[in-house]
Amino acid sequence: MAQQTISVSDLRGYGRLGVEAAVGVTDIVERMHNDVLNTPGPFGVVARGLTGGVTAFVYRAVRGAMRLGGAGLDLALAQVQQSDDAPSSPKRDKVLAALNGVLGDHLAGTGNPLALPMRLRFDDGRILPDDRDAIAAAIPQVTGRLVVFVHGLCMSDLQWRRGDHNYGAALARRFACTPLSLFYNSGLHISLNGRAFADRLERLLARWPVPVEDIVIIGHSMGGLVARSACHYADEAGHAWRRRLSRLIFLGTPHHGAPLERIGNWVGQALASAPYTAVVANPGKMRSAGVTDLRHGALVDEDWAGQDRFAHSTAAPRMIPLPGDVACYAIAATTARDAGSVKGRLLGDGLVTTASALGRHKSAARALAFPADHQWTCVGANHFDLLGRDDVFERIAGWMRVDGRKA
Repeated sequence: MAQQTISVSDLRGYGRLGVEAAVGVTDIVERMHNDVLNTPGPFGVVARGLTGGVTAFVYRAVRGAMRLGGAGLDLALAQVQQSDDAPSSPKRDKVLAALNGVLGDHLAGTGNPLALPMRLRFDDGRILPDDRDAIAAAIPQVTGRLVVFVHGLCMSDLQWRRGDHNYGAALARRFACTPLSLFYNSGLHISLNGRAFADRLERLLARWPVPVEDIVIIGHSMGGLVARSACHYADEAGHAWRRRLSRLIFLGTPHHGAPLERIGNWVGQALASAPYTAVVANPGKMRSAGVTDLRHGALVDEDWAGQDRFAHSTAAPRMIPLPGDVACYAIAATTARDAGSVKGRLLGDGLVTTASALGRHKSAARALAFPADHQWTCVGANHFDLLGRDDVFERIAGWMRVDGRKA
């Protein structure tokens, strides 16, 4: 049987988004209408308030009709919706992952069926059961050594398989470990995902069929920040899984933020300051909490709670050091052929600079303490090449061979 590419719940979710988008466009048109009429011309403001009265009523009527039609469609689909236990597909997962990365907090906040729940998966996308016996039946070769892969922004766990490369399967063959992957809504705040990941690992420890002796977490891009946040909240909660964690391996993780989000925030602020472009800047505020957390690499609730996350700010997030009892490794990438060149340092992998990926900072107090032999730069590679290269895998495998836990 072919795997589903879209479900009834997907149709409901896309329908709701379509209505919200149409209402949003109507809001923009009305605000622009107001701005044009109320901006002083050579003879002063001659039409102030013209969009009140009948005109305002028309805009309200348009929005009301859109919402009513959307509600009717949603109700009709709800009558025929069945369980979403049917297997998904890589194509569907990729679309949902990208959508959640951009709008995930909005989807979750509005109860949209497209919002992704956090799940641990195995064997190329199968959801890990909750029951100990069911896990043992699903994974006959279960071991006490777990390697958990955490994907980045707008990605799914299936994208750890790139071309002919499958790091999880290769590590399982070489080290007799059990690979798992986290699939999560990357549009939520990193700290929310970090805390939820920590809780999920704690529950996993209690129901794993054999005693867990060792845990390794490998995070790509934002996934590395989620892993660091999870360690922080696990330490606060006294979770048992933290005592089994021996290694954290980061691939292209923006420990000190990603330049593109800082540029995007600056552009949004610039647009918002002009009368005609202010309404155009407003949709920029739809970008998710996960995206804005990448501006400076925010890991904890205090970095965003009670603040306007779209406001221009140079304040650094709370400094969360690497866990002192875990061997931590960092891999950066650069599209240049020379990692030490100006181009190599500035461009990095196209999304993350090498300095940020290696935890380096102009302030010594904020630099992350990766030992020299625990960091490496992959040359001639972009951000996503880190998911599928022989030299990257061999570097990971080499670090897996050594004793991971620090004294």
